[in-house]
Amino acid sequence: MNIGHVSVQNGILLAPMEDVSDLPFRVICRRLGADIVYTEFISSDGLIRDAKRSLHKLALSPEENPVAIQIFGGDIPTMVEAARRAEESNPDFLDINCGCWVKNVVARSAGAALLKDPPRMAAMTRALVDAVKLPVTVKTRLGWNPDSIVILEVAKMLEDAGAAALTVHCRTRDMGHSGSADWSWIPRIKQVVNIPVILNGDVCTPQDVKRAFAETGCDAVMIGRAAIANPFIFRQAKHFMQHGVEEAPVTIDERIGTCLMQLRMEVDHSGNERRSVLSFRKFIAGYLKGLYMSHTVRRDLMSIESYDGVEERMLRYADDFKNDRLRPADNDTDDISAEHRFETEPA
Repeated sequence: MNIGHVSVQNGILLAPMEDVSDLPFRVICRRLGADIVYTEFISSDGLIRDAKRSLHKLALSPEENPVAIQIFGGDIPTMVEAARRAEESNPDFLDINCGCWVKNVVARSAGAALLKDPPRMAAMTRALVDAVKLPVTVKTRLGWNPDSIVILEVAKMLEDAGAAALTVHCRTRDMGHSGSADWSWIPRIKQVVNIPVILNGDVCTPQDVKRAFAETGCDAVMIGRAAIANPFIFRQAKHFMQHGVEEAPVTIDERIGTCLMQLRMEVDHSGNERRSVLSFRKFIAGYLKGLYMSHTVRRDLMSIESYDGVEERMLRYADDFKNDRLRPADNDTDDISAEHRFETEPA
């Protein structure tokens, strides 16, 4: 798959996720094997108003490359100006969000709302292609609802408008994250366009990654929510595709070491330790998933608001774990036995 100067084969990509795919998490995922990472979606209105939050999201690290900046909006001139500002951060390409299903985005005629007006989506894409020197890609869904699946027409229109690649979340807007993603549309899309087609939706395990390539002929797969619970999935998927067997379980030292490394980067990146620690709680369950008695650590961390406090509790847990000092209380209902400390099912 080629997007401008970026070339990857059977690429495994980190999806753009609001309040998740910030710079530290993207760096971690790149280190763990993600071939391309995407920023959180950034409001075009916020960029042209120099909103602090939007500008903060433009920060990139050389370690991320290749990286894409994703922007969203409903007004084409505003999107054009936002794209020019995003280009100044030197990403490898720009991505237009035409798939976000949440109400406050759709109400602004942005995100998945553009699926109700494919010519306008194409016009927006063409305007950005003409405005910047970087490749422009699009991420969208199958359609607004099951009665208006327009992805085949949209794909052709976007290719004609100059899109360098297309990512398809294989659900309709009304589904949100519910139901099952319908991968059967990917081969059909591949038949009508020549640009790379990236599959997104229900890619949760290394086995899913291999099956997606085998069943659909997609040019790359994009992983979203599963990476929150298991950022090691990129490395695990590559190992499974190459060797046909699962990688050895991630050790507790690597889990906790990677977790603390990400939190340190979060604190440095935000400049606000307490806010970073509180926000980081969404990642803790994933790093500890399946570990014996880990719920006690998660419970303790809910009252800790400093990096040093998190580090001390996590390292103490790792030490107790490795030295078999963990014992459930009489009223403890942990459902992971001491003999089976790791779950085999990925998040």
